[in-house]
Amino acid sequence: MSNIEKYRQYFTKDYLMGPNSFRLLDELIRRKPSEVRFHRTLDLGCGFALTSLFIANETDADYVYAYDLWISASDNYQRIREGHLEDRIIPIHGDAMDMPFAHDYFDAIVSVDAYHYFGCREGVFAEKILPFVKKSGYVMITIPGLKEQPQGELKQLFETWAEGDDAQLFQTAAWWEALLKNECGETCDITVKEAECFDIAWQEWFDSGHEYGARDQEFLRKGLDKILNFILIYVRKN
Repeated sequence: MSNIEKYRQYFTKDYLMGPNSFRLLDELIRRKPSEVRFHRTLDLGCGFALTSLFIANETDADYVYAYDLWISASDNYQRIREGHLEDRIIPIHGDAMDMPFAHDYFDAIVSVDAYHYFGCREGVFAEKILPFVKKSGYVMITIPGLKEQPQGELKQLFETWAEGDDAQLFQTAAWWEALLKNECGETCDITVKEAECFDIAWQEWFDSGHEYGARDQEFLRKGLDKILNFILIYVRKN
C-alpha cells in the first residue's frame, strides 16, 4: 500500500479544504533534499491536522506541532487521538505572525497550502518563520501558484475565480524565489520547483463533492488549468 492510499478515507468534502493536501505533502517530502530531518517538526497552518498525521506516520518525526489559526486545537486533538498519535502530535491554536516557540527549536518547518495567505509580504519569512528553525534545518513549503502571469481573457477569468485581492496570493516560482533570496541573502540555500501532482490533486478535490470543488472545476475547465500550478519551496538555514 502506498503512503497516499492509507489516507483515502480523508479524501472527502468533510476533510479536504482544497486540492488534495496529502498529494502535495507526499511530493514535498519525496522530492526533499536527502539531509532533511523531521525529528521536531512544526506543521504550520495544519488545518484539520491531517498533514500532521501524515508527517508523524511517514517521516522520522518524533514530535509534530500541529499549529493553526482557524481550526481549534481541541478539534484537532480529537483527530489526533483517533489516529493514536496523541503522544507525538501537539495541537496548538495560534497565529503564524506571533508564534510562541523558542528560536532555533525545529529541525523542520512544513507548510502545506497555507503560507501564501500570510507570506507574500517581504520580511515575513526572515522575521517570522526562519528564526524558529535550527541551523542546517529546513523550511519546506508547498503552495498554489502560477506558471505565468495571466493576460487578457485569462486574467479576467483568474481574477473572477480568485475574487479580488486573493489574486495577489498567487505568484510564479520565479517570484517566490526572488522574494526569499532578497530576504535571506547568504543566510539560506533556496530551491524552488514546480510540483508534478497538479492533475491528481485537483481531481481528488473535484471528486470530494465539496461545493467549492465544483466551482473550481468549472473555472479550470474554462482555461485556468493552463496557468495554475503548485510550487515546492525548500529553504535550508545556513
